[in-house]
Amino acid sequence: MKTLSCMIVDDEPLAVKMLENFVARTEGLTLAASFCDPVQALETLDSLPVDLLFLDIQMPDLDGLNLSRQVPPATRIIFTTAFKQYAYDSYEVNALDFLLKPIRYQKFLAAIEKARHWFDRKAPAPSAATSMYIRVDGMLRQIDFSRILYVSGLKDYVNIYVEGEKRPVITHLTMKSVEEMLPADRFMRVHRSYIVALDKIKAIDRNNCLYIGNEVIRVSDAYRDTFAAYLEQNMPK
Repeated sequence: MKTLSCMIVDDEPLAVKMLENFVARTEGLTLAASFCDPVQALETLDSLPVDLLFLDIQMPDLDGLNLSRQVPPATRIIFTTAFKQYAYDSYEVNALDFLLKPIRYQKFLAAIEKARHWFDRKAPAPSAATSMYIRVDGMLRQIDFSRILYVSGLKDYVNIYVEGEKRPVITHLTMKSVEEMLPADRFMRVHRSYIVALDKIKAIDRNNCLYIGNEVIRVSDAYRDTFAAYLEQNMPK
């Protein structure tokens, strides 16, 4: 059984203590860190990626919904909140589960079981699709995967950079949504704000900077191991 690493983010110290207790009681879970400050948690996730993030929604400075859009793609989110009205929003950002406070241990265990099923699933087969549809200015535009150089994100918008076009295609989507639309065998997230087309990388320097088109994109610490594994697999033996 895979041991799942966890992080807890909640501005209420008592809620953090309760979840820490639940994690300690549950076999196959290990606590990497706990935070009452969501901004500090987000900064830490770059250097300390985890499998599961227990995340409160209503917090000062940075709410959980906005934070969830910036975590590494391999991290699955379980929202913890006292406000039922956030349930719909949590599924919009592809949360694994939604726990309503006060959280009972049995509900917590059910969420962990769902997480285990997710991590136990085999990697999806390469996609047979060759393009995707993006809503731009009230219309649907088809973009061939083969023409995409890279994607950059800013809050709830993404810029899709396409070969032969001077300006990016801008659409109201999250990076997670776009990442799930792109075939995993051809595209990789290398930074919380960047997804790159693997076959469009012209060069990689010693600082893990990728040269694509006219852009230089750095592979952040949270994604370095995944990218290194891809390189190892595709380097000449």
